[in-house]
Amino acid sequence: MIFADKLIRLRKKSGWSQEELAEKMKVSRQAVSKWESAQTVPELEKILQLSALFGVSTDYLLKDELETEQFTGDGEERPVKHISLAQGQTYLQWRRKAAVLIAAGAFLCITAVMPLLLLGAAAQTGLGGVTEEFAAAAGLCLLAVLVAAGVALFVWCGFQNAPYEFIDSEPFETEYGVHGMVAEKKKNYRGVYVACNIIATCLCILAPIPLFLGILFREELFFTVFLLCLTLFLAAVGVVLFILCGVRWASMGKLLQEAEYAYVERAKNVAKEAVGTAYWAFATAIYLGWSFWTGRWDITWVVWPVAVALYAVLESVLRLTLWRQDEPTDR
Repeated sequence: MIFADKLIRLRKKSGWSQEELAEKMKVSRQAVSKWESAQTVPELEKILQLSALFGVSTDYLLKDELETEQFTGDGEERPVKHISLAQGQTYLQWRRKAAVLIAAGAFLCITAVMPLLLLGAAAQTGLGGVTEEFAAAAGLCLLAVLVAAGVALFVWCGFQNAPYEFIDSEPFETEYGVHGMVAEKKKNYRGVYVACNIIATCLCILAPIPLFLGILFREELFFTVFLLCLTLFLAAVGVVLFILCGVRWASMGKLLQEAEYAYVERAKNVAKEAVGTAYWAFATAIYLGWSFWTGRWDITWVVWPVAVALYAVLESVLRLTLWRQDEPTDR
């Protein structure tokens, strides 16, 4: 049992996953998993190999007591950054601010098409004397400005987050007091996190209701488009709530190095974000292209419910194949 604890501590300090350690040891991942769960103990030859790999003495590995590592200086050294209590507090404060900025950027990008929709509907119905040329020009300009503002917020947050990028890309250790401070903050925030997720989920589920009500007002184009914009607004508010609570929750999880934010899982998370970004960018391109080509904004909105359904299917397929989580959790 003590050997298993020592092996887990050494592996995590090195920043290796079970697969990486198994590859270096020329054994299967299941073998490493059994060593770390105290189901089996490696042979003497493997003990010597582990000693050389981590740069610790064999006495340290074999003694039946948990003690400070006795490094021999022969292991594969990998510098590990340390996060102090002050750095941890500064990081959490920044991520709280970043959550607001990212949420604002997402809100601007989602609602950017609303002025174009409303102006286009006003032009077609003759409301306010708006011409089709003015509606198209003003709507497109506002769309570009709002999207640019949202993207600018994303880029600025990326630059400001540069000092903390190692938290997402490198193994690290927290100094005394950091874990307790973060754990306490997360415990106190849990209620807010759960409430925000419930409200955001309900808003996203209920968002199509105004759109469904628009069926009753098919002859009144402007009001139908207004209801469509209301659907986009409600969905945007739901996304904002998801981001506000999710970014803060994730920042605490990263400092605590919980399972879903562990170093070995970050590459998978980056891949998921890349797929999601590409998918929704493609969906937006289809929606705008179809809408401008046909001018049937009253019909092209169906792209979004179809896109949501297809994304759910895509994510499920990827989880069962490329993103499948089949490795055991460390004790």
